[in-house]
Amino acid sequence: MYKVYLGLGTNLGNRKHNIREAIDKIGEQIGVVKRQSALYETEPWGYSSPNYYINACVLVLTEMAPRQVLEATQKIEREMGRTMKSVDGEYFDRIIDIDILLIDDLKIDEPDFKVPHPLMEERDFVMKPLKEIL
Repeated sequence: MYKVYLGLGTNLGNRKHNIREAIDKIGEQIGVVKRQSALYETEPWGYSSPNYYINACVLVLTEMAPRQVLEATQKIEREMGRTMKSVDGEYFDRIIDIDILLIDDLKIDEPDFKVPHPLMEERDFVMKPLKEIL
């Protein structure tokens, strides 16, 4: 059983609904959602947009292997209408973003998959909700 900490963000559409829907899908497709942070409204990070984000973090208990969790989070993003990922460090508005922040004490360093998330400590919108549920 893995303890997986996920960061969620959305700045398009009905943002609170998007977070709720993502958490529901995580519970259905990945594992048991044991803890959820409060919702935080934040400015976009790394780019300019008039659309503020709502961010949250969840703790999920899962039997899935780490790579399966990554694939499942990407599937949920697609199901919810996300069509693009950041390329070359360029950020943009999104209906949902699900980042794997931590998986137990694992360290993963693959080209497309890094745990702990390499930028999480630079982002207050990740660290504040994450600290609530650690």
